[in-house]
Amino acid sequence: MDQPAVLSLLNGCTIKDATVVVMGDGSLWTARSAWTDALRPLIQEYTGSQRRAGKDKTYAAHDRPYREILAESAFADVKEHTIDVERPWTPQTVIGYPYSTSFASRPLFGARLQEFEERAHALLTEHADADGLIEHARFDVLIARRP
Repeated sequence: MDQPAVLSLLNGCTIKDATVVVMGDGSLWTARSAWTDALRPLIQEYTGSQRRAGKDKTYAAHDRPYREILAESAFADVKEHTIDVERPWTPQTVIGYPYSTSFASRPLFGARLQEFEERAHALLTEHADADGLIEHARFDVLIARRP
């Protein structure tokens, strides 16, 4: 996405006191825990070593923080908020989540989908405790306004 072009478009089609909010919490791909660290290479065994971004593309990391990009736009008054969250997962909900993403959607597994699910379920069950699987995440919220 051409981020400066999108922000310029927003500048031209929003009211004077409009607010732009950019938020995200990473994903299970970027989370750091024993079970996410074990799951990532299993997914890559089926989808390839590079993080996928759909069927025929790979993910390219952003080269600059969103805060900087916003600060150079018409929405240069940027406030940053961070919210720590804990998400409980079960092996089954973890397996279902990647299918809703571009990095591990069902079509990427092809005929090996069932095999992946069985292996992932065994791996995640091995890592689960009485509370299930807990993801410690950080939700970043950038609120940008015109100065």
